[in-house]
Amino acid sequence: MDLAGKYGLVTGAGSGMGRAAALAMAREGATLLLIGRRIEPLETVAREIEAAGGEAFAWSADVTIREEIQGAVAEAVTRFGRLDLAFNNAGGHADFKPIDRTSEQESEWVIDLNFKAAYWGVKYQVEAMRANGGGAIVNNASIFGLKAMPGIAHYVASKFAVVGLTRAVALESADAGIRVNAICPGGTETPNFLRVTGGDAHAMDDVVPMKRIGQPQEIAEAVVWLMSSRAAYVTGATLSVDGGMSAG
Repeated sequence: MDLAGKYGLVTGAGSGMGRAAALAMAREGATLLLIGRRIEPLETVAREIEAAGGEAFAWSADVTIREEIQGAVAEAVTRFGRLDLAFNNAGGHADFKPIDRTSEQESEWVIDLNFKAAYWGVKYQVEAMRANGGGAIVNNASIFGLKAMPGIAHYVASKFAVVGLTRAVALESADAGIRVNAICPGGTETPNFLRVTGGDAHAMDDVVPMKRIGQPQEIAEAVVWLMSSRAAYVTGATLSVDGGMSAG
């Protein structure tokens, strides 16, 4: 249990990669604050963790609002007395359309959800972790933080920004014992993926070198590794978990 005795938080923890990462982190011994807009899915995940012998608490917050993500970090510190781990996972996008046909409202929502939530989260998490003498942050970027795709310019821009944020803050906080890394998943079978593909879990198989998309549990294992002592010399990295898509 490589995260035993650690206290952490996960945003977007109610489903998909966030849920899988929370379960994996708890399996490795971490005590968690599960953050998301809707409390019911978070409470369900907390019960799953508790049934497996772990400990987790649900906390409702809209991470697109700076004050709410600040409050969620403060709640973790107040509840646990410290913050050792953070997975900034919340993200998503709507339907594919060119930038000139994307409304200002949708553009702002996507950028707020995918970049600003990570930016403010990292800021307040680093502040908390400096008081501990260290910690580990993992940001969920995307394969589209490494390469572009038409139809989701706002999402691509925000995920490239997450990669830049990760690298810059890793340099700023390395001497404080805080490691900051990003995962870059490819297509992964999450509720958002199935929504975009109309429920077709195999829609991307032909463009993935491994001929299948990823499962949330596979992404979660990468998150746990980056948080663990096994990755003690890794910071500022972007780890592709994409079946080989970014290699070409």
